[in-house]
Amino acid sequence: MRCPHCQSASTTERSDRTAHGYRRFRCRECRRGFNERSGSVLNRFQLPSDVVFLIVLWRLRLKLSLRDLAEILLLRGLVFSHEAVRDWEAKVASRLTDALRQRRRGKIGRSWYVDETYLKVAGQWQYLYRAIDSDGNLVDVFLSVTRDRAAAEAFFRSAVEVTGVIPDTITTDKHSGYPPAIDEVFVEDIEHRTSKYKNNHLEQDHRGVKGRTRPMRGFKTRASAARFCRAHDEVRNFLRPATKRKQHVPAARRRAIHVQRVAALRDMLAIA
Repeated sequence: MRCPHCQSASTTERSDRTAHGYRRFRCRECRRGFNERSGSVLNRFQLPSDVVFLIVLWRLRLKLSLRDLAEILLLRGLVFSHEAVRDWEAKVASRLTDALRQRRRGKIGRSWYVDETYLKVAGQWQYLYRAIDSDGNLVDVFLSVTRDRAAAEAFFRSAVEVTGVIPDTITTDKHSGYPPAIDEVFVEDIEHRTSKYKNNHLEQDHRGVKGRTRPMRGFKTRASAARFCRAHDEVRNFLRPATKRKQHVPAARRRAIHVQRVAALRDMLAIA
């Protein structure tokens, strides 16, 4: 294992281990000690990596409060505060988001459906721009204080940067901010459709993030809201067993896919 301090491969494994059972090493070049988690986002966490990952995954996927998570693990003999869960989410969720966004670059369809929904942040309603492709795959998520041309432009620029894809068709509602934003961001001739009926499946897709954030009773800061919503949608999209809308996936296959992809998420965090 390379030294995280000087990147030297000249290291020696020690006979003892950390309190959580991780191997310890010493670098022969810089003479510094380290363990398997040194240099990673999980270094110095009070719980094993697998437990922290599971808590953050539950935080993103299940309708549980911070205190609910602390109480559930308390019954298993793990003692930590709800504030620790908040801290772990802030550190781990962004790493998972970055890994997932890089993974799906260039794999999005060219027919986009764009709409916005509402979230309460610091007692005020803000706009969560979301887009999916024709197969239901996530394109991007963007939180904005306003609902206007500038917000739409920022969303489209973010979506193109993340996906690396220029769409052929964009379907939106009839909000006046979309046409000039599309003309400004996309140089190519793109078909812009304005029909609320063609966006019905995106309206239904909003239920994922809305259902998860509703028990939280809003966010205190815009940064935490943007981080959570983006991480939630990225993880939800990655764990989605279907590759197309309305595709039937047998229960046994759904379970196998879920277990496989959760393991892949854990591996992404281990190398982050």
